[in-house]
Amino acid sequence: MQKQDKKQVKIALAQTTICWEAKEENYRKAEKRLQDAVMQGARAVFFPEMSFTGFSMNTSATKECDAQTVSRMKALARKYRLCIGFGWVKDCTAVCGKCENHYTIVDREGSVCSDYAKLHPFSYSGEDEKFQGGSAVSYFALDDILCSSVICYDLRFPELFQILSEKAHVIIVAANWPAKRSAHWKALLQARAIENQVYILAVNCVGSIGESWYTGDSCVINPDGSVRACLSGSEGMIYYELADDAAYYRSAFPVKQDRRKALYASLNALS
Repeated sequence: MQKQDKKQVKIALAQTTICWEAKEENYRKAEKRLQDAVMQGARAVFFPEMSFTGFSMNTSATKECDAQTVSRMKALARKYRLCIGFGWVKDCTAVCGKCENHYTIVDREGSVCSDYAKLHPFSYSGEDEKFQGGSAVSYFALDDILCSSVICYDLRFPELFQILSEKAHVIIVAANWPAKRSAHWKALLQARAIENQVYILAVNCVGSIGESWYTGDSCVINPDGSVRACLSGSEGMIYYELADDAAYYRSAFPVKQDRRKALYASLNALS
């Protein structure tokens, strides 16, 4: 298969220092990032996990039953004609006694086009005590490019990426991934791109947030594992012209056709 010129869409990854549990201040910072993105001609901007609070277990300060963050981002999407991806905490305590860690995408008209609840709460940090895991995946179209999203710790579960990449050509990884495990972050992101032949758009926070330190390392990785853009150590924006050419990589090196799904399922049943 010959690689063909594809229509490109300019995206932005917003690597931010999140003001701890300070939504209004973070909303203001986010709007400045959106203004920058418009000036640069971007059509979509993606923020890190828990974009406007930081990765906090203090759900009394972060949870939302009225989805105020979603409403704010809808309004900003309409104002700037941008697709926006962002993280927030959904209050589900009336149903299950816990919250959910969400990553939501709103389109340029301000409508929700994807809403994903993190499948794997990070039990090592006690996230599972405050948050229940989601039970579904979500897809959305960025122009004509089919995308999906995951959140932080989900990166350590390759089965999820195999499922998503059956449809999606781009997977967004939104995180609050600490500096002390940055080597894992870089290795796993590259591995997920290579083994699934997808674009990885990874957006992390940076700096001192709460009691943790983050180096950022937000990046764009193409389906052959090449790192096309990266930002480490400071706040800023990554801009990238994204093309829907994952099919070319899959045709040129057809790994997926050799997967034995039925066998894997039977082996898993025996284990």
